[in-house]
Amino acid sequence: MIRQFVPSSVCLNCRCCCRFKEADSVWSPCLLDEEIQEFIDKDIPAVSISVDRRLGLVPDPAGGGFICPFLKNADNHCQVYAQRPFECQLYPFLLNLRSGKVLLTIDLNCPYASAKIDTPEMQEYIRYLTAYLNQRKQLRMLKDNPQIIQAYEDVREVTELQFPDGLK
Repeated sequence: MIRQFVPSSVCLNCRCCCRFKEADSVWSPCLLDEEIQEFIDKDIPAVSISVDRRLGLVPDPAGGGFICPFLKNADNHCQVYAQRPFECQLYPFLLNLRSGKVLLTIDLNCPYASAKIDTPEMQEYIRYLTAYLNQRKQLRMLKDNPQIIQAYEDVREVTELQFPDGLK
């Protein structure tokens, strides 16, 4: 489990992420192959997973777009928060593919991240997260799950991940 930057008390009371304009949004979290298997083993309905290994979004009962299938809109709580997918744990940080490089980026649409962007707290967390993601085990997981690395727009670049020879 990744140490969280956004405190859960803030995260579970925010109404920004977990909501999407389009049903096939690039912002919908991608799942690792092992997460898909865990969902299958736990009898999570297959409709929750799209063909491109993303969480299958559902219409927002409140209208105006789509939401994560695990978001309980009435109280804004995630039904799988303690076991949420890797990409959900990583957010507001994202793995971005640009010019053949894998970059750690941050989505400044997250109000908490946006407010903390230039703070020592953010810089310390970026160092932690970069070191975590640059571990051989994590780099192998990313190599084995290329779907997790997307081409996001309107994000702030933080650093490039360092894939050693033999992992690219």
